[in-house]
Amino acid sequence: MTPELLSPAGNWDCARAAVAAGADAIYFGLPAFNARLRADNFTNEDLPELMAFLHRHGVKGFVTMNTLIFTGELEAAEAQLRRVAETGVDALIIQDIGLARMAREIAPGVEVHASTQMTITSPEGLRFVESLFPMERAVLARELSVKEIERFGKNEHTPLEVFVHGALCVAYSGQCLTSESLGQRSANRGECAQACRMPYELVVDGETQPMDEVRYLLSPQDLAAADLIPDLVRAGVKSFKIEGRLKSPEYVAAVTRVYRKALDACMERAGLKPASTTLREAHQSCTSHFSLGTRHSGEAGSPITDADRYALEMTFSRGLSSGWLAGTNHPYLTHGRFGKKRGPFLGTITEAQNGWIRLDTPPSGQSPPLKPGDGVVFDAGENRDLEQGARIWKIENDRIIFHRTYSGINFDRIRPGVTLYKTSDPALESEIRKFWQNAKLPEKKTPLHLTVEGSPGEPLTLTCLWHDRPGHEPTTVASPTPLQAAQKHSLTTEVLQKQLGRLGDTPYDLASLDNQLDGDCHLPLSDLNRLRRALVAQLNEPSPDGPRASARSSITHHNLLPSPTPPSTLPAPRLSVLCRTLPQVEAALEAAVPTIYCDFEDPRRYKQAVGLKFQVPSPKSQIHLATPRILKPGETGYLKLIEKAGPDGLLLRNLAALDYYKDRSDLVKTADFSLNVANPITAKLLKESARLDRLTISYDLNIGQVLDLLAQAPPDWFELTLHQHMPMFHMEHCVFCTFMSEGTTYKDCGRPCEKHVVHLRDRVGQLHRLQADVGCRNTLFNGRAQTGARFFEALRRTGLGHYRIELLDEDREAATHTIEAYQAMLDGRLAPADLLDRVTALEKLGVTEGTLKQTGEPLPQPGV
Repeated sequence: MTPELLSPAGNWDCARAAVAAGADAIYFGLPAFNARLRADNFTNEDLPELMAFLHRHGVKGFVTMNTLIFTGELEAAEAQLRRVAETGVDALIIQDIGLARMAREIAPGVEVHASTQMTITSPEGLRFVESLFPMERAVLARELSVKEIERFGKNEHTPLEVFVHGALCVAYSGQCLTSESLGQRSANRGECAQACRMPYELVVDGETQPMDEVRYLLSPQDLAAADLIPDLVRAGVKSFKIEGRLKSPEYVAAVTRVYRKALDACMERAGLKPASTTLREAHQSCTSHFSLGTRHSGEAGSPITDADRYALEMTFSRGLSSGWLAGTNHPYLTHGRFGKKRGPFLGTITEAQNGWIRLDTPPSGQSPPLKPGDGVVFDAGENRDLEQGARIWKIENDRIIFHRTYSGINFDRIRPGVTLYKTSDPALESEIRKFWQNAKLPEKKTPLHLTVEGSPGEPLTLTCLWHDRPGHEPTTVASPTPLQAAQKHSLTTEVLQKQLGRLGDTPYDLASLDNQLDGDCHLPLSDLNRLRRALVAQLNEPSPDGPRASARSSITHHNLLPSPTPPSTLPAPRLSVLCRTLPQVEAALEAAVPTIYCDFEDPRRYKQAVGLKFQVPSPKSQIHLATPRILKPGETGYLKLIEKAGPDGLLLRNLAALDYYKDRSDLVKTADFSLNVANPITAKLLKESARLDRLTISYDLNIGQVLDLLAQAPPDWFELTLHQHMPMFHMEHCVFCTFMSEGTTYKDCGRPCEKHVVHLRDRVGQLHRLQADVGCRNTLFNGRAQTGARFFEALRRTGLGHYRIELLDEDREAATHTIEAYQAMLDGRLAPADLLDRVTALEKLGVTEGTLKQTGEPLPQPGV
């Protein structure tokens, strides 16, 4: 497979810009099931025209259906799958495992690509997904380094795709519940509120830390991996993906052509034929007048020029880094100084008067030189919502002058020491706009492989063989008049090639011709021309036996649903408790909780937790141990450590753990919320493939969607979390290392996570607890506990019997009170309303109904 360059397209202009700049494929969304709902997106009516445009220019089109699918949406998702198949879409990018299975069955002619939201972080995780259904592509998590990607191997698995440019999510994709937890806007549903780009205060052991202008503790710089393309190719990556469906066509064009150049140069050095693009010269001439000196020098021999790097910075960046691809360096990824767009750094103000400034680097010394009309922003280390910016009015010698009236700048706030960034270059933007708007897009011609047969007295038959279209039958036309024996001018191969190769403005090129004529034959050239036109006309007709037509499926989503088996009698509700400390485990054991989940930062303490059970006379509890939420290449040793602790069961949190334990029948196995079970097809697929005992219902579902799920699958499959501090961000980025140490990784950070209690305070004053796990990954927990107590009666009537509460940092006494309150409610000794009052009193930072609450709809009432 030749490496592919994949560009984003949020609208028609972006699609054209991507094609003009040399993309091999674009990815785009439709109005539903799309993780970028704020993009313009394409309509269903756009699809036929868009796909025809792309295929005419030799570019593939991938539709994103990269959100979780709720039970009530399965029918609509099926309709979209059929529409996608009928309009010639090349691939679907999918998060939901159940939807991927649906796509494989309902639209078998369309490729399935596992989205990065599927959270594939290890070879073992990929292997598990491959066991569920065949895929044509797996998009890896953005937190992997090149060395970790190498550990997937090159040839034994589904082709790999990685992001190489654009905005980075601070949380693992598919594992961010922040928008859902804080505002019922799920990132798993395309409604991310970008809470990671907001300011936070660092609170250590109850004391707010002085951080000066460092406020954006969770906002990473953008990814720019152009210099790592050769390393990624050597690591076996087959597709190189650019982020940006919310960006402008100028961004798409500028970034795509830089990576087109980088990928082509890499292929040429490897002795491979680069992707065909006639626009490379146009790209080079468009940027060649820029010179940035050595400020952004790349690796020796890099095809990426300073002009290219300048274009990447100017079109959009929050600062550029290689992300996680070059390895772990926490401060390098997230500096904390701003969360908005910044272009190149221009310098520090040395003099400021009413209307003008001087910089330590004069305008003529900038690369390219500053000019009137350029946009700048003043960085005074203040609240970024209050920072000032304007366009340059004039430049006189080394003075940068702004219009006193129309710039809107309050010069009382501009002083020496303030830094300046360039945010807009109208000349560059205009040049890129002209590039993609005026580029002549070469159409891709379909190669024809023709065979000519016949002998004097018989018709001449012309057959087209489809070498590049598996599944298509050969196309044959015959002359209405028979061939004659040649007296003077026989049909030589040269004559046939000349006449049959006159394909002009048709979408075809003559690639080869096999002359199988028997003897010296003659046919008037006019008849030969008519035969060529007849062949083209027949080729242009849609083929009823082409691969798209044959791929139509009679299977519906109903065929993939489990058989619901509502219980004849309601089971007695059973409580499980997730504990994060040994005192919490002791409290749960004392309360005789049937199932105790242990989720410790250090799994070496699991053996001690299991041992506590045997210190209780006639223990009535089982101890189940939680795996890490993420496992990267080489980290399956954690699973072996958990196994050696001797638990009764396991709380499985990632795909690799499902793969590792799928054949174990001696342990009770529960899939946790992080596996995103949102519909009955996903539930059935995971339960059967990993031989699971229970599945935790996804935290993305509200009460109505939970009830829909329980109506379409056996309720005894599931467990629902009734009480918890929602784990909002789960991230490779370590706040402890970045802002509480002088180190760059766990090797030199001094482990402040083990010595301090840390919270982040958000803009409304809410404190959120931060914790690290065994892999030094951080989780930020919502400071307010979520309770679903008010919905308990409606849930119980479905036959759901397993309910969980999750403790966070409660001491033993508080844990005991919380456990006893929920036990009383499940036993019928305490009304849900009374439990709400009791739990609210226990929780220092408050309680919310959170994600289970339905907005704008009446809630299920007991007895209704």
